[in-house]
Amino acid sequence: MMIKTEDYNEDDEISSEIIITMPNDYAGMRLDAAMAALLPDFSRSQLARQIKEGALKLNEQIETSGKTKIIGGEKIIFRLPESVEVMESAAENIPLDVVYEDEQVLVINKQAGLVVHPAAGNHSGTLLNGLLHYCPDLRNIPRAGIVHRLDKDTTGLMVVAKTLQAQTHLVRQLQERSVKRIYRAIANGIVPYDGKIETLIGRNPHNRLKMAVVSFGGKEAVTHVTVLERFETHTYIECALETGRTHQIRVHMREAGHPLAGDPLYGNPRFACAAHVKEAILHLNRQALHAQQLSFRHPESGELVQFSAPLPDDMKMLLSVLRDMPFPQDEDSNHDDWEDDDDENGVEIIYAPN
Repeated sequence: MMIKTEDYNEDDEISSEIIITMPNDYAGMRLDAAMAALLPDFSRSQLARQIKEGALKLNEQIETSGKTKIIGGEKIIFRLPESVEVMESAAENIPLDVVYEDEQVLVINKQAGLVVHPAAGNHSGTLLNGLLHYCPDLRNIPRAGIVHRLDKDTTGLMVVAKTLQAQTHLVRQLQERSVKRIYRAIANGIVPYDGKIETLIGRNPHNRLKMAVVSFGGKEAVTHVTVLERFETHTYIECALETGRTHQIRVHMREAGHPLAGDPLYGNPRFACAAHVKEAILHLNRQALHAQQLSFRHPESGELVQFSAPLPDDMKMLLSVLRDMPFPQDEDSNHDDWEDDDDENGVEIIYAPN
């Protein structure tokens, strides 16, 4: 078809703009009607208002009339309006672990179980609702400043823009792949070596709730995997994202034959392991995946900033079971080999050199 940039509802990266090539079979349609057909999540009146306000470029020129007739093949650059769900979202007092904040950005260490953005079945209790309570001015920013997502049960670091300037800057960095995201995960089986997984990822044709590696029609997805520690039946790994597709690490590790421990969507609940390990995975009650490091250019200063967050306790507990060592019960516990040196007891903020 026609949407050539990141499909705005099928990626972890959320762009304020999309680029569309008008299908030839839309010839003769009004511009606003064609846009409504292409973007069914938004009403025709919303789209017409956006067009009138100058949010659409037709063949590189701003077009403000929704009555313009389509001939087919036109290049459209369109700034997305707020979805109905976002405009109607209520501010809710949801605890947020804000690990860094200034006038331009927030960095949040997201907890498990928190949906990022309102959607069907999740109209409240989301990160967006919590952001509107924490910083009411975010209602004036598209998607309350959210520029990328984490899955509901994936923990770890996210950056949120507090100004339109910052949002535009961060979206551009995401599109240029200059935002660096590194995850920690525990995978089933023995991952034999470090490597790069490069595939196309698209919707699973048999289950639209899942993503899958596909032969054609998907989007490029690249994950770099580093083995950190091997156990009898599992492997502790680090995954660095080069792209940001929905469920990318989970899909790639499943494709590699090593789905993430506890993954309810892509995992193997019958994976053979010791009873005490299986019990620890059941206690985890989610995929063993944590966004541990995040780095980007600060929208105002241009400096490269990097943030690091420790593993959550549930993943530490699973590692302690796999290592066959006790889990630290208090802050005075001292296990030198408990975790890697970069897993501090707090969030590390690093101003990296240019």
